[in-house]
Amino acid sequence: MRHYSRRTEESYVAWIRRFIHFHRCRHPADMGTAEVAAFLRDLARERGLSASTQNQALASLMFLYRAVLAQPLAMPDGAMRAKAAQRVADVLTEAEVRSLFDQLEGTALLVAQLLYGAGLRLNEALDLRVGDVDVSRRVLLVRDGKGRKDRMTLLPARAVPALRTQLEHVRRRLEWDLSREIGRPPLPGGLESKYPSASLRYEWQFIFPATRTHHDPRTDRAIRYRLHESGIQRAVALAARRARIPKRVSCHVTAAFLRDAFIGDWV
Repeated sequence: MRHYSRRTEESYVAWIRRFIHFHRCRHPADMGTAEVAAFLRDLARERGLSASTQNQALASLMFLYRAVLAQPLAMPDGAMRAKAAQRVADVLTEAEVRSLFDQLEGTALLVAQLLYGAGLRLNEALDLRVGDVDVSRRVLLVRDGKGRKDRMTLLPARAVPALRTQLEHVRRRLEWDLSREIGRPPLPGGLESKYPSASLRYEWQFIFPATRTHHDPRTDRAIRYRLHESGIQRAVALAARRARIPKRVSCHVTAAFLRDAFIGDWV
């Protein structure tokens, strides 16, 4: 109803379930501020979870009481929020970026090239569909990015050959799925009901489809979602270790990362 992302839905449900089990399966309507505070203290003191994780749990419970049970908690929204540490982001040098890419291959390399050369976040890259890419103009359209905003960005020239190969792989995969009547990708918003056959068209396919299908309880059919981000994260972390880069390397691309390294050489 509120058009939250699938990731937010899963996170909120998981934290609410964990809260209920922490209090021995009491109904949330019979609990309140004291029980929420006890749960958060356990996360912080006994579990040692980070500030961002604690705040995510609090947001989930605030949503439960405010929007689901219509019993807003008696505390101000920010009263129990943990303060996250302020850290300076690691920035890779040109040589480190090159050595990192030398240790990547296949899909992981192509995704990393898009993160670096186009300034995409990991989920933005994995959410790309065929219709979001204009190879001839070297343009990418990021839909529903951070802040639920669309934006245009540049497709790095060095990623074009691998991207063309990936698009052809997607076309063959679609033909295989259609022959077996499986693997439709989920569509955003209400497009599924407005255009029932849209998920059969090439332009709506994920550029990085999952290798397996899974059952979607919402549509009661086998769908092919996009790759899970954990696979790319593991590949990048392993590549950083193999390249012996003495920094915390992740898929997160900061403005400094793009500004200080060799972005110009890529475009």
